[in-house]
Amino acid sequence: MNIFKRAAFSLNNKGGNPAGVVIMSEPLSDKSMLSIASDLGYAETAFLSHEDRNIWRIKYFSPEMEIDFCGHATIASGSVLGKEFGAGNYQLITNIKTVDINIENLDDDNFKVSFESPRTWTKEAPINVVSDILNNFNISQSELNSDYPVKYAYAGATHLILFLKDRETLRNMEYNFEKVKAIMLEEKLTTISLLWIDSNNIIHSRNSFASGGIYEDVATGAAAAALAGYLRDINWKFGNKFTIHQGEDMGSLSKIIVEYTNEIRSEIKISGETREIY
Repeated sequence: MNIFKRAAFSLNNKGGNPAGVVIMSEPLSDKSMLSIASDLGYAETAFLSHEDRNIWRIKYFSPEMEIDFCGHATIASGSVLGKEFGAGNYQLITNIKTVDINIENLDDDNFKVSFESPRTWTKEAPINVVSDILNNFNISQSELNSDYPVKYAYAGATHLILFLKDRETLRNMEYNFEKVKAIMLEEKLTTISLLWIDSNNIIHSRNSFASGGIYEDVATGAAAAALAGYLRDINWKFGNKFTIHQGEDMGSLSKIIVEYTNEIRSEIKISGETREIY
């Protein structure tokens, strides 16, 4: 068993969301994987076992539970596969589907990795749940951007989408961790995405991951894919490619590149650079 540490969605070899990546030489129990993820303390740790050629089985664990799909740990896993086995195309068998990834070598230690997300959907968020969430974030209805309806969005995991009117509200994000965690677990929400549009192709994001025992995620690939599916479903008029800046208010600016087609529910392409954590 080899344990690696990588930051996904880094920018200029800085920032990014740290993840553990474990290449297993023999199977581990879920209890053992959860223990390793807890010891590492990252938002997620990915565990990979070789299946055949460039095909790997992957499982994701937060410090508190298994996650069906995680974008940033997928990107981090791609960089480890690239470093250990070479750049190119790989397939990762997740709990949900087989995910295609492409790995491009930037230099000896750093890579650009892209993956195709699971298929997407959006649906209305229950009014009472939205009200409880807003109360626990100390956000009023008047602070939401009415051009973007509050919805649940899915791309391998379910996220609550909340667009804000101004950058200051996003910058000041804070919330009641235990109460929000209880709501998220009840609703099976992986993150709560607070978003602010800077320009037509740059969106700023902050993500609560209380359900996984983490106050805030630095960069969230699965949430980025869910956001793209949401924008497609509301007929967003600003094109099919945008960039997410996340982690800036945590002192770890991250960059997520998102591309999608107009085909309803189709997969979302997520790309980002990585850096090694020493």
